Amino acid sequence: MSRPPSSMGEFDLIARLFAPLTKGAPGAHGLRDDAAFLQVSPGHEMVLTTDTLVAGVHFRIEDAPDLVARKALRVNLSDLAAKGAKPVGFLHALTLNDSITDAYLEKYAAGLATDVAAFACPLLGGDTTSGPGPLTITITALGEVETGKAVLRSGAKVGDILYVTGTIGDGALGLASLMGELQTFAALIDRYHVPQPRLGLGLSGIASACLDISDGLVADVGHLCRASGVAAVIERAKIPVSIDARAAVAQDQKWWERILAGGDDYELAFTASSAIPETNVSVTAIGRVIAGNGVTVLDENGESLSLTVTGYRHR
Repeated sequence: MSRPPSSMGEFDLIARLFAPLTKGAPGAHGLRDDAAFLQVSPGHEMVLTTDTLVAGVHFRIEDAPDLVARKALRVNLSDLAAKGAKPVGFLHALTLNDSITDAYLEKYAAGLATDVAAFACPLLGGDTTSGPGPLTITITALGEVETGKAVLRSGAKVGDILYVTGTIGDGALGLASLMGELQTFAALIDRYHVPQPRLGLGLSGIASACLDISDGLVADVGHLCRASGVAAVIERAKIPVSIDARAAVAQDQKWWERILAGGDDYELAFTASSAIPETNVSVTAIGRVIAGNGVTVLDENGESLSLTVTGYRHR
């Protein structure tokens, strides 16, 4: 590991800011070794997921560092939630540059500490390096689920109901607010900065397929459909939207496309063959699974919508 471009040396940085985040994970050895050790509970299997966030692509460099850290962890926890897994810890890699100060890193680590405690998900290890490029954060989250009980993308069947959790479009509209495209809606901005991973919903044995919504509702439902070899119909009128998102649409109907395709929701989209038992999170039926391929969105008159963009593409 090369020395990060801050006044703290690499090992001071690890000892001061990140070693405290290993509390509750004795196998991390306080980040004093090159590896961590983790036992899986009897009758369970490990679930692993990783995401990389790049400044200027996945977050704004001017965003508060504590919020950047919390989002970086939460988007990974959202992937675990989609599998029905319980978090057990995470690995964390930072690529810094000359603009990242000790003060920035202290606030960043404080944000991580907040969510390490909130989700009982300790730091297990990682890497810190530096380079000429943008600040880059890679987190690998580890979880566990009962053996054979993980919910995959590939189990949707014709006739299933398509559900989503929470409200859709808030993250994308929050970014639009931050960028000055839309008037300031504080609640939407908060949803963009601090998504809520829908852990502990108990979808194993209920959902036939599931994934989290990161690239956009239409795009991600399309991913689920491709994995399952089916198609889906979404009724726009049934999509749950927040009060502020509804206000944005009332100002200009163009925001519907951002709600459908903007991404950054980190809600769950899943299919099931029957009604869902009551949960501590709102769950809404927005459509159905049909034979074929692709995703069709119907407007309030039952007409198919033509979307210029269906979701974020990484390349």
